[in-house]
Amino acid sequence: MSVWLVVAMVVGALIIAGLSFYAGKLLWQLKEQKARLEKHQSERSEKLVQARQKRNAKLADSINLLARAMKEKQCEYSEGCLRVWVLISQYSFAEEVELQAAYPGVHQMYEVVKDMPTHDARKKYSKKEVFKMDSERWRAEQRLEEDILSDCEKLVKVFQPLPDSANVVFQ
Repeated sequence: MSVWLVVAMVVGALIIAGLSFYAGKLLWQLKEQKARLEKHQSERSEKLVQARQKRNAKLADSINLLARAMKEKQCEYSEGCLRVWVLISQYSFAEEVELQAAYPGVHQMYEVVKDMPTHDARKKYSKKEVFKMDSERWRAEQRLEEDILSDCEKLVKVFQPLPDSANVVFQ
């Protein structure tokens, strides 16, 4: 065998060994990067779950408080239903819930009052128009009272208050 052939084979073997080492190093770095990415994604998803749970706890507390206030007649049904419906629509349920079927009284009252002006917006209307809207709201409150109170019972059971607000007393 000639010297040049041996040198060429040794150089070729060194090049192959070097490229193999470099490829192995790149594969190891890729594996490490994937592991870091998976860890970051799992931490992020855990943070999102915790944030959702914290948000749901606050929403549940508010819904529970409003439902108890309506049961105790400390809050008008129209105002309570309007607020409860907005809060319950933002709640992240574990399973899909058909809210209109689950809480028909609250939903019907919400539908009656959702487009009615409040606070300063009422000042833009004449007294006659405001009285007409109030009369419609009062009639709806009377007509839906039983359904709303039934829904309030369900809401109090489903949406638990935070530990520090469970003993709020209405006077």
